[in-house]
Amino acid sequence: MTITDVPTGVAAAADASVRWHPGGPFDLMQTVGTLLRGHGDPSVRSAPDGVWFAFTTPDGPATLRLATAGPRTDPAVDAQAWGPGAAAAVGSVPRMLGSEDDWTAFDEPAFHATLPRMVVEARRRNLTVRLPATGRMIDSLVPTILEQKVTVIEARRGYRYLTYRFGAAAPGAGTVAPANLMLQPTAEKWLHIPSWEWHKAGVGPQRSATIMRALRSAAALERLAALPAAQAAAKLQTIPGIGVWTAAEVVQRTHGCPDSIAVGDYHLAAYVGAALTGRRTDDAGMLRLLAPWAGHRQRVVRMIGLSGFRKPTFGPRMTIQDHRGH
Repeated sequence: MTITDVPTGVAAAADASVRWHPGGPFDLMQTVGTLLRGHGDPSVRSAPDGVWFAFTTPDGPATLRLATAGPRTDPAVDAQAWGPGAAAAVGSVPRMLGSEDDWTAFDEPAFHATLPRMVVEARRRNLTVRLPATGRMIDSLVPTILEQKVTVIEARRGYRYLTYRFGAAAPGAGTVAPANLMLQPTAEKWLHIPSWEWHKAGVGPQRSATIMRALRSAAALERLAALPAAQAAAKLQTIPGIGVWTAAEVVQRTHGCPDSIAVGDYHLAAYVGAALTGRRTDDAGMLRLLAPWAGHRQRVVRMIGLSGFRKPTFGPRMTIQDHRGH
């Protein structure tokens, strides 16, 4: 993996730019797709000219565009950034694109011999998969808390409302960047959202209170990015309202953790059980099934997802509750 300058014509309009060479098979959307909170994510836009991100760095807000470059035999990613945080945004690109995600041990023949056939075949077809590590704790934590114990539709609707209402336009939005690209609210702005606005967003008091508790220590939260994933997850769980599921969902994105499992997910245990045994199971059963691959359990789950397996859909679905008009 190497970093070179972006060709002059490509980088001319940006405040900072870099060309990153992964040094092997790579697919941009397979890598960063897990960072999107649905197609309507205000802070991420997939467009014909690349994938656009807006986020706040320690140096200030930034807009980042990532676009595939180079031949398929030697792929590269051009990164261009605008705004006060442009240099910091460009500096975060290699880890964001999985530069520290090492699949060597997973791909050893002896390890593959222990894996289910569907996982091995999925890996063979998806050598371009890398686990991203953004290092942005708050940007990952808040949307994840909003997803606690509600449907994805409810959570993403609330996240969009709050981001458009209390976030800010990304640097260059409407000129160099998509017009509706938004920065998430800063920690300070999240803390000052009034109770009636949480209600309008369909976010109940339990989730909004958890966000408030977490963000009162925003600086300490961001420092967790420098810790190993397991330690960061454990420290997150010392905050009331943040459990194993939330911590796992966060460090999967902030640290590129190859092992964290979202215990407590409404669907995951049944899905993994059906894929590996043909029968649904609970969280304890899922952990027993995945135990032989400790250290790579998230990789195994990711490969099951990419295998195309679909479990039978029996039983009730989680009901969407909308209390905004009450």
